Amino acid sequence: MVRDTTVRLFHLPFSFMLPQRVASERGYFAEEGLDVELVERDRGDVDWKYIPAEETLTGDHDVDLYPICKWESIKRTWDMDDGRVVAKGTFADQPYTIYVRPESGIESPADLANVPVGVNERTGQEYTVVRALEEHVAPEAVELEHHGMPTDRLRALRDGDCEAISLLEPQSTLAEHLGFEPVLEFENHMGIVGATDLEGEAFDAFMRAYDRAVRAINDDPDAFRGEYLSMLEMDAQVAPELFEEVDRDALLGEIEVPRYETPEPADREEMSAHLDWMKRRRLIDGTADIDVIMGPTAQ
Repeated sequence: MVRDTTVRLFHLPFSFMLPQRVASERGYFAEEGLDVELVERDRGDVDWKYIPAEETLTGDHDVDLYPICKWESIKRTWDMDDGRVVAKGTFADQPYTIYVRPESGIESPADLANVPVGVNERTGQEYTVVRALEEHVAPEAVELEHHGMPTDRLRALRDGDCEAISLLEPQSTLAEHLGFEPVLEFENHMGIVGATDLEGEAFDAFMRAYDRAVRAINDDPDAFRGEYLSMLEMDAQVAPELFEEVDRDALLGEIEVPRYETPEPADREEMSAHLDWMKRRRLIDGTADIDVIMGPTAQ
């Protein structure tokens, strides 16, 4: 077991990251010899983007580990030298869903050709949305627009500022209670990026504690329901008007704690294929090198 190793862990206040908080608050990290500090931003101070787009987390914010979309993990590590990719996974049984207004006339994924879809850029979800849309429309017909955090996207869709938006739970259930309609569902792919000096026993200890939190939640999801719903309560504080339009008790009663998964060490062959796709789409420098992007724990 490692001893007295400090890890600054960037924490996203989103549904798929609940195990990080559980492992921290229940002492699972500490029992592995890790002194984990959750690095968080005040949700009330975040307007459009939770993950800093122009600052490095491992450098400017002195973070040791941070979760982010798989494709954005590739881009940040190469473009910004912001750590190395060390793990990947879906993290939770929670798909992305694209929603539209019922009067939009959009009834199938094919109808999204040349329709701007609202996303939160530089969090990585834009790449996830592009990959999903390319299964249904020509690559040149994929259009995205930056509309910020989930509540910002919901406002934009409600107010007619965009025709479609992507969301995860629990905001997906909120969207349906607001009367919006789903047209496409697809997996959420995540990665974990580590500072270049975080490897070996410390990373293994982190993964063991994370896995313990995953098992605890999956064994008794109701015990973690309050913590899970608190993420939606934070949204209610910054966008109360959205929640005034729905029956809050019915909304909260419908939301279930998802089944979580433990991340796996990043796979070099798989990540190379993702990098090749990004190069073909000119989403990253053509000279990007997988050996620079991947961390020492990668397979």
